[in-house]
Formats: sequence, structure tokens, C-alpha cells
Amino acid sequence: MSRIAEGRPVPHIVTEIPGPKARAHVAYDESWTSPSLPRAYPIVPVRAEGLTVEDIDGNLFLDFAAGIAVTSTGHAHPDVVAAIAEQAASLIHFSASDFYLPIYAQLCERLAQIAPISGRKRAYLGNSGAEVVEASIKLARHATGRPYVVGFLGGFHGRTYGAVSLTASKAKYHAGFGPLLPGVFHAPFGRVDDLRWFDDVLFDKLVPANEVAAIIVEPIQGEGGYVVPEDGFLEGLRRICDEHGILLIADEIQSGAGRTGRMWAVDHWGVEPDILLTAKGIASGMPIGGLVARAEILEAWSAGHHGSTYGGNPVACAAALTTIDLLEGGLVENAAERGLQALNGLRPLREQYPRLVRDVRGKGLMIGIEFDTGEHAEEVQWAAFERGLLVLECGRTAVRLAPPLTVSPEEMATAIRLLSGAVAQVAGHPEQVHAEVAAAGALHEVEAAG
Repeated sequence: MSRIAEGRPVPHIVTEIPGPKARAHVAYDESWTSPSLPRAYPIVPVRAEGLTVEDIDGNLFLDFAAGIAVTSTGHAHPDVVAAIAEQAASLIHFSASDFYLPIYAQLCERLAQIAPISGRKRAYLGNSGAEVVEASIKLARHATGRPYVVGFLGGFHGRTYGAVSLTASKAKYHAGFGPLLPGVFHAPFGRVDDLRWFDDVLFDKLVPANEVAAIIVEPIQGEGGYVVPEDGFLEGLRRICDEHGILLIADEIQSGAGRTGRMWAVDHWGVEPDILLTAKGIASGMPIGGLVARAEILEAWSAGHHGSTYGGNPVACAAALTTIDLLEGGLVENAAERGLQALNGLRPLREQYPRLVRDVRGKGLMIGIEFDTGEHAEEVQWAAFERGLLVLECGRTAVRLAPPLTVSPEEMATAIRLLSGAVAQVAGHPEQVHAEVAAAGALHEVEAAG
């Protein structure tokens, strides 16, 4: 039981949603912050622990969004908090771009050890996923002497200029910002048959294969809809890259760090990239990004080719080293087990509501539920929020479940019940909602008696 809950069940809603203090804060926020921030719904968190989030009105929520798949070890994991505090007490900042920061090299070594790349490896650290995407574009072009990069339709790689040029999950991310980075092409994603596009279209009609520096792919698409490729698709990309001397970049920013029940999503298919990118969950909420590459690729750079003032700052490095220890200490296995529990609990929704629920898919704790329309996905997200369950939309018509990897069987069962009730409400099946409410009441009585 979370200390924040103090004996209350989680979730526990004590005001209307959003509450009065939350509404007041939203009005205050909208007077001062950039309107570019795409807020999902009006939650105003003030503290959190594990999967429990308390908002400004005292409502308790069950967090199955994890700060967009970031808080991999849960909110305020005591080991991560201790590592941050210990490091901050001795050294908060010393730029590794200009000086030899010990913990920077230690984290690079650790990332290289767990990266799914054979042979000798080296690493570079930045502040975020988008930053290491940018670094990978620079590295691939410089190391190969080639100008072109291929991404995928539905892919998301960030919002900085190079990263957003590769992003093709929503047209709105490009709207009004052109011209974007030149030399970028987009391929269809996910089906083995789509691989023919490279020979039939790209290399035949658009650009010679020997001028393509890299293909960058999310092994499982994130913001684009939690889309899992067919078996053979990533293997086919590896063969294409090997045939034409193209670098394969695995963007594991959302799918990595144990989220899919393996340390890296590419591990499900036994595919080795030339360059691997990580961020989000690798440091449990601290800002960091990592690029790991075969040493001969990274050694194409020399001093001054790339760097960062804050990238790999000591506090974020400490959090990442501790997070990796926790992932290897059982959290990856828990993600696999709880993911199976989620899929088994949610897949019946397809049969119950065939006109509403089109698909339930994923690996580990990277689970997407596809609805018939984007409006229905948004309605389910809101209905879950009103019940105290935090989930996020993704793609055009999907809702994602990406809880911390510390999620317990009981928390997963609660989330399945709440989300099923939200789907029933949107589907217009009030009897299912009533059954859900009755079950929740009985559960709360048992917990209170316990």
C-alpha cells in the first residue's frame, strides 16, 4: 500500500473530475504556459509513489501512463531517490563535453554492456530522446558519407527539427514548420510485404541504395499507435541494411528499458541494430538520452563533432545506473508477466464490443487498444480518467497502457476492471458499468476489512 494512500483504496475519487482546485490551476496554467503543450486531460498531480498519484484536490489515481512510459520503476522509487540524493549531495553538474566526468563513462559502459549489439561498443549521452535521435542522424551521415535517411509512416521520433522530419505519425507535427530536414524518406511499416517498397520504389525510383545512410525504426511504434510489426519485418530490414551498407538505427526510446518484457524490443526478433537509442524509462523520470553504437561507427566522430552541456549530467546518470540495476533485478520479468495478464484480461473486449474495439495488441507493458474511431478512443480515455485510471491515447484511434514496470497483479486487475467499465460506458452498455461499480464496492469493502 502506498504511503500516499494512507489506507484508502487506489483509485479513490473524492471530488468531481476535475476538482475545483484543478480547474483553478488549469486556468492559471493557461495564462502563462505555451499553448503548444498537448495536454491529454486536466489532472494536476502534486505527489506520487509507485503507481499512486495524488492530485491537487486529494483524489488518488492509478497511473497506467507513467509520464508517457518514463517512470519505469514507479514514482519515487526509494532506490532511485536515494541515488539522486547521494549524487546531488556530492556533484550536481560538471559538463562531460569539456571534462572527464566519472559517472558519465560508467553509464556509457553500462549501456554498452546491455545493448543488443555484438562486438565493441561506445556510447554518447544527451538530455532526451529527441536529442539522441538528432545525434544519430548526424552520426549516420558522417560515418557513411551518405546523405539520405529513411523513417516509417506512423513513426514518432521527437519534435526537434531533425526528429520531427523523421516523425510521420500525425501531419499536425509538420504543419506550418516547413521546409523540414531534406533527404528524409518514409516507408510503410509493419508488414513483411511492405519490405518490397525499398527495392520497388525507394531504390528504383527515388534514391540509389548506396546513398542511404540509415534506416531508423521503432521496433514497436509508440505514439503512432503501439503497432507491433509482423514477424520477419525487422529481420527483413536488417537484411536490406546488410545488403546495401546501410546503418540500422533502433529507436528504443519508448519500447526499450524493459517495457516489452525484454530489455529491448528488438530482442523479441533477435535483430541487432548498428545504433541503439534509449531515453524515457532508462532513468525513471530523470532527463537523459543514450546512443549506443558499434565502436567503429562512433569513432567516425572526433572532438567537437557533437556534444552537450547538460547531457549525461551526474544526477541523471546516477538515476539511470540504479534503474538499470532494478530492471535487471526482476522488473523486466514482471513486465512480461503483467503484460500477459493485461492481454488476457482485455482481449475479451473485442468479442464483447466488436463494433467498438478493433484490436488489443502489444508486448509486455506496451499495450494498445484500437477503437473504431478517434472520438471513441478519446471518450474511453476520459471515462477512465473519471474512474481514476490514467491512460493515454496514441495513434489516430488507440489508447495505450504503459504502467510502471513495478505494477502488481492486483493493480493490473484493478486497471483491467476500470478500463473495461470505461469501454462499456462508451459502448452504451450501462449494465456492465453497474456491475463494475458493484465489484468496485465489494473490493473496497474487502480492502477496508483487511
